[in-house]
Amino acid sequence: MSHQAITHVNDDQFDAEVLKSAEPVLVDFWAEWCGPCKMIAPILDELADSYAGKIKIKKINIDHNQKTPRNYNVRGIPTLMIFKDGKVQATQIGAVGKKQLEQLIDKAI
Repeated sequence: MSHQAITHVNDDQFDAEVLKSAEPVLVDFWAEWCGPCKMIAPILDELADSYAGKIKIKKINIDHNQKTPRNYNVRGIPTLMIFKDGKVQATQIGAVGKKQLEQLIDKAI
């Protein structure tokens, strides 16, 4: 089941879609081969629904886009970053549960 709420973004779109976004954006740095990334995907789908209108969720594939992860020193994945007004407000490295992600979002927005 595909959610409209989560969209994929690439290096070229990052500035417009994330940094210049009027609302906060949670960016999921991920890759196809990353097991934990797949584990948190359904949680992100739920959060995209429950936080619709408050925060956008975007995914960026680090294998296909190397500039953006490098700019933000992404070393391990999944790395989740919340951007607000073009700046990183919060970072979560590794897979965590829904509750922790909700707290992360609530604090950042």
